[in-house]
Amino acid sequence: MKTNVEHKIYKRPWGTYQTLKIEKTCQVKWIEINPKSKLSLQKHKKRSEHWIVAKGTPIVTIDKMKKKLNENDHVFIPKEGVHRIENDTDKRVVIVEVQIGSYLGEDDIIRLEDIYGRT
Repeated sequence: MKTNVEHKIYKRPWGTYQTLKIEKTCQVKWIEINPKSKLSLQKHKKRSEHWIVAKGTPIVTIDKMKKKLNENDHVFIPKEGVHRIENDTDKRVVIVEVQIGSYLGEDDIIRLEDIYGRT
């Protein structure tokens, strides 16, 4: 089931995302994280993700690893991998995310921790 519409901008408490392209088993998103914001600590049962930093210096958590990335860095998040993107700077962070899996709906998010009360 396609739950996202291509090119529509979705607002979230931490910023926005836009689905650039969606196919049955692959989706590409443009994610903008506001200054001093972070996404929930989460995992997915049915998809893996690749993140490419297009702008800024986010802090990423992937399982037990936590590190600051720079523009042009990239990371892989396997299915069931616990992950989060944080922006502790005063500038916007932009991530290009490629999701690959058998299901790409937003209801595949399992939130483990969330500062916006969405767990």
